[in-house]
Amino acid sequence: MWSVVWAAVRSKAPYVTFPVAFVVGLVGYHLEWLLRGHPAPAAEEEKSISEQREDRKLQEIAGKDLTKVVSLKDKLEFAPRAVLNRNRAEKS
Repeated sequence: MWSVVWAAVRSKAPYVTFPVAFVVGLVGYHLEWLLRGHPAPAAEEEKSISEQREDRKLQEIAGKDLTKVVSLKDKLEFAPRAVLNRNRAEKS
């Protein structure tokens, strides 16, 4: 007789377990909500990393005059020293 009871319990376990788990979760959710209270409203949504990076870059270049750049004719060093200075004559 016990084998028939255990076979019935095993076959019907999902139909019993899900509602029990649902009720336990629902009670736990509401109990936690009552204990913690209402969540504080967020003052400002947090910006993403890329937005923070863009804001920082904009602040860095805000005070600079971007029209004053070094001319490419005046800029003699266009490659790392370790690569091209081996065969280049010394500049006077």
